[in-house]
Amino acid sequence: MLIDVKAEVFPLKKVFTISRGSRSFAEVVTVKITKDGFSGFGECVPYKRYNETVQSVINQINTVNDFSKLIEIDKHLPAGAARNAIDCAFWDWQAKIKSTTVAQLTNINIAPVTTSFTLSLDTAEKMAEEARNNSHLPVLKIKLGGGEEDLNRISLIRKVAPEAKIIIDANEGWSLEDYKKLIPHFVDAEIKMIEQPFASSKDDYLMNIERPIPICADESCHDSSDLEKCIGKYDVINIKLDKTGGLTEALKLKEKAKTKNFDIMVGCMVGTSLAMAPALILAQNVKWVDLDGPLLMSEDRKHNLIYKNSEIQPASTGLWG
Repeated sequence: MLIDVKAEVFPLKKVFTISRGSRSFAEVVTVKITKDGFSGFGECVPYKRYNETVQSVINQINTVNDFSKLIEIDKHLPAGAARNAIDCAFWDWQAKIKSTTVAQLTNINIAPVTTSFTLSLDTAEKMAEEARNNSHLPVLKIKLGGGEEDLNRISLIRKVAPEAKIIIDANEGWSLEDYKKLIPHFVDAEIKMIEQPFASSKDDYLMNIERPIPICADESCHDSSDLEKCIGKYDVINIKLDKTGGLTEALKLKEKAKTKNFDIMVGCMVGTSLAMAPALILAQNVKWVDLDGPLLMSEDRKHNLIYKNSEIQPASTGLWG
């Protein structure tokens, strides 16, 4: 079998499940590519926001039944989780069969990077408690949902974590009125960046309002074909492998975004170290890194990534690459 695919479940820590109700696990899909005695591995996270399910992703992967399709996978699968798992597995396989590393194949030097740590959406009091417990970390990423409570959340979090850099993920949850009310207060709170304040269908708002805090595109930018429509609206592009459809397209998007003077954030879904390892290639020399997925999980894979106070060490070849 050229491609072996399976779904796996990993328990989440309380810090993430607070806002997810009974959903106390993360479902990931793993791909194994085997040829000529070598196997490469990749992982993806199907995302409901993009109309993906575990089964739909597995069905897409199972259409790739010929080795020639791996070489130009972008011609056979759309950008998304399924293509990501295959693309990353193919990179891993190529490194192994050539007795090298993905870092060498891409000519990118891999060094430790500092990730943000995510606080999930909850009441202001519970989020402040979580912020206090993690106030020693250099960068906190705060999930917000819109409305007056967002101001209370940030006010309390800033009090208990005065030294941390704070970035915000609004998850498409703000109205234009929310933005206008919150921005002056968030400038005072020294918020460093705001991710996707408006729904992607309404982000034209950003063309006609002041942006004293850099604004990052997430849902509004999946791959390099989306970049042009972000000009004039966004200051930062959040690149995720599950959006771009793998490392190959992600590297193209990163280079193109740099030529357009965007800052770069490298983000992730909640996955294991196998999903984060390819993203570390991408995360070299970028403004923001948000690869804390394994920190939100109770279990991880063998040869897992090592996190030291939010600093991620390069992956071992026993994991990937």
